[in-house]
Amino acid sequence: MSERPPIAVRLAGLDELEVEVEKLVAGGDGLARFEGIPVFVPRSAPGDRLRVRLVERRPDYARAEIVEVLAPGPGRRQPPCPYFVACGGCDLQHLEDDLQVRLKAEAAVETLERLGGIRLAEPPEVVAAEMWAYRLRTQLHTDRDEHGRVRAGYFARGSRRLVPVEACPILVPALEELLPDLAARLGEEPPRRLDLLAGDDGRLSAAPVTGDLPHGEVTLQVGELSYRLDARSFFQAHRTLVAGLVARAVGPWQGDAAVDLYAGVGLFTLPLARRYRAVTAVEGDRVAVRHARGNARRNRLVGVEVVPQAVESWVRRLPAGLDRVLVDPPRSGLPAPLRAALLEKRPRRLTYVSCHPATLARDLRQLAAGYAIDGVTLFDLFPQSGHLETVVQLVPREKSR
Repeated sequence: MSERPPIAVRLAGLDELEVEVEKLVAGGDGLARFEGIPVFVPRSAPGDRLRVRLVERRPDYARAEIVEVLAPGPGRRQPPCPYFVACGGCDLQHLEDDLQVRLKAEAAVETLERLGGIRLAEPPEVVAAEMWAYRLRTQLHTDRDEHGRVRAGYFARGSRRLVPVEACPILVPALEELLPDLAARLGEEPPRRLDLLAGDDGRLSAAPVTGDLPHGEVTLQVGELSYRLDARSFFQAHRTLVAGLVARAVGPWQGDAAVDLYAGVGLFTLPLARRYRAVTAVEGDRVAVRHARGNARRNRLVGVEVVPQAVESWVRRLPAGLDRVLVDPPRSGLPAPLRAALLEKRPRRLTYVSCHPATLARDLRQLAAGYAIDGVTLFDLFPQSGHLETVVQLVPREKSR
């Protein structure tokens, strides 16, 4: 029997296909199949029957863009934002809000099972809140039109073409109200990239310092703790879910020594310091380190050491016998030396906060050699996008003799 030609060959003479979307996958794309070939289609909905144009052919899958919705799937809607079609900021505005949350949770669990070999005894709790006007921080870009006028907005999906915007309904009001006049306030030499952050009182911080935009520190209250930071530093963006995320990640456990890796401005460091006698926070960004130290002092927390060092270089110092380690890595997940150190040192509790199910699954598959899962919670910190935050609690398995 002759072997079937490679996928790229089978699709080589095709430009457009008719497909039906089966489900949403992690990241927000829809999955369809053409003669058994997986075809990933952004901004599609389960049950959609579509005419699509192939834009990428890979050895084991293809990517396509929608040409026409022949028949909409259940839950598809008209996107509320007029910029959605062109703008690359959101992925899922074409889906009803409740359906988004359910589909993202199903996709995250499927990814953990398929890539991580994780079998959960029961579906994880999914925590959601406001789907609109929730975002405390944003990153915009600028250019000039054919007449030399400054424009500000977001990049189009999959490109660096600017889509100028004067509204963004996922931003908190203090940020969205800035958009109509933003370009005019950037001065004669606007930055190519602009980060904006809104504090609890509506005060704004912009980075870099430009035009007449406000800058400097703002205050954000999370539970009983107060954080000061500016637009240069990372902070979770959902204005009402941050406190719940922190509470679930830190939990009720107590002890003598804890380590917070990728600590940022101290989001988890501070509440850990209320439950552990000594907390070491490791963070490589110098601005975040300064804010973390200031936040610990401002909240009168003793026993906090903030180490200004990249986690990847500090990991050799990870001690054995810790009561707790909490990790909140970037999308790339845990580097191999850190996974190895965690398996060797085995703290009494390991908490993993992840924004990327695929790299989380990879890391959990390797950590399973030394840890058992003690709980999983999903947080919809990024409504209207394909992203979901996951908190995993792990406890060490008994070492074999």
